[in-house]
Amino acid sequence: MEPENTALDDFVLSLARRQPARICFIPTASADSATYIAKFYRAFVGRAVPTDLTLYDPPALPRQPARTADLATFIAEQDVFYVGGGNTANMLAIWRAHGVDRLLRDAWRAGAVMSGISAGMICWFQAGLTDSFGGLEPLHDGLGLLAGSACPHFDGEAERRPRLHALVRNGFPAGYAADDGAALHFTGDALTEVVSSRRAAAAYCVRLDGDRVIEDRLPTRFLGGNA
Repeated sequence: MEPENTALDDFVLSLARRQPARICFIPTASADSATYIAKFYRAFVGRAVPTDLTLYDPPALPRQPARTADLATFIAEQDVFYVGGGNTANMLAIWRAHGVDRLLRDAWRAGAVMSGISAGMICWFQAGLTDSFGGLEPLHDGLGLLAGSACPHFDGEAERRPRLHALVRNGFPAGYAADDGAALHFTGDALTEVVSSRRAAAAYCVRLDGDRVIEDRLPTRFLGGNA
């Protein structure tokens, strides 16, 4: 949702099983921020069929379920899910309270595209580095669709790299780190490629080799744009 550079949004839409894609924004991590939802609609209206799923106070509107009982049907109708940033731990707890975790797993297995930024990256993995608890702390209860750990904002927040290295050195699961503007594209649970909307953005496999933490920079395909 970068108005000046739509390369990653265009890439996500291109993966959908139907065109125009039904793309559902899930803003749980931001406590269903109205500003964030409006930004999503501005980004995707006219390019796809945008919908949203709010869980803090779901309104009785045709565009989304009015009751928890309607969630299964609504989620199954979507082609793409776009999960916003915010508090990952809170988001996962709320999803589990409503059964959204199970329904998203079913949608993924049925061929829906799962995407997102920040919390919307971490949530699909087993573990992640999150600021949900104040500082940068490990989170161990992601959805687990993808093995290992995830760390967003690798080049955007100076403390992330040393903190992730320290955790991996002490037993945190190996996994992936992504710069802002880089996206890891998985087909099923296998990494297909890394794409970016910024020339300098990259992603890394971060792992422990003996007592050393190794960063393997992954080949990245620049999608073009003005970055």
